Amino acid sequence: MSRSVTVRVPAKVNVQLAVGAARPDGFHPLANVFLAVGLYDRVTVTPADELRVTCSGPDADQVPLDATNLAARAAAALAARRGRTGRDAAVHVHIDKDIPVAGGMAGGSADGAGALLACDALWNAGASREELLEICAELGSDVPFSLVGGAALGVGRGELLTPLEVGGDFHWVFAMATRGLSTPAVFREFDRLTEGAAVPEPVASEPLLAALAKGDVDALAGAVVNDLQPAALSLFPELARTLEAGLEAGAATALVSGSGPTTAYLARDAASAARIADALAASGTCRTVRVAPSPAPGATVL
Repeated sequence: MSRSVTVRVPAKVNVQLAVGAARPDGFHPLANVFLAVGLYDRVTVTPADELRVTCSGPDADQVPLDATNLAARAAAALAARRGRTGRDAAVHVHIDKDIPVAGGMAGGSADGAGALLACDALWNAGASREELLEICAELGSDVPFSLVGGAALGVGRGELLTPLEVGGDFHWVFAMATRGLSTPAVFREFDRLTEGAAVPEPVASEPLLAALAKGDVDALAGAVVNDLQPAALSLFPELARTLEAGLEAGAATALVSGSGPTTAYLARDAASAARIADALAASGTCRTVRVAPSPAPGATVL
């Protein structure tokens, strides 16, 4: 039987997403405070005759299974760096999804980080943490954080990470929307909404970092911000009803997660999170609801 390696990798929520004006290369500078949450994909790699990707779990039919999948790209990138070709570079990547698909929670990025770490272990490639993070950054802006987990400030495109201290647990509820949102479309709408305005350079919020370090739920609730939220609401106005339903159910704060369309609700404790989840599920404003604690560890070989 061929040896296989399985890696567990978390979803994320952005408790701060400050967005600057588009750079000449088309990317936007970010001050992106990531918090990993306890919703996980599991990525398993096994030697194969050719590189292929399969997927199971909720909304697996929406996951691309070709060479555009970040997990496939991660395997190919590590193989290229190690000079592996042909069957030596071929793996079957299976993704067991639990992170919402196309939900602004970095599920695709998580799969890329998971496949990279799994292939490194399978091939005994011996990549350093620095090399793994370098490959992650080449794959996408959110991929490095999926490898690291915990909490971190991401600058540049979000890929340049500084770990952050978290002084306690935070409890989250996530409401999955009835349809998706394209991340590029949300950034284009951000550009449209801010056209002609002086967009400030993005910087990390000191009150928010202090709230994380103290584990202070109410202070964090007062400091969270997502500069992409107006653009997401412009493209998907119905999300406003979902946000309001969570606040009415007792959430300390509510925001669009990343570029959306998933919405996130910070609860004061686990019992409150369960009540908010029940209320959102009954509200008719979303498709499904999930509860998860944070922070969570990054990509981990099981």
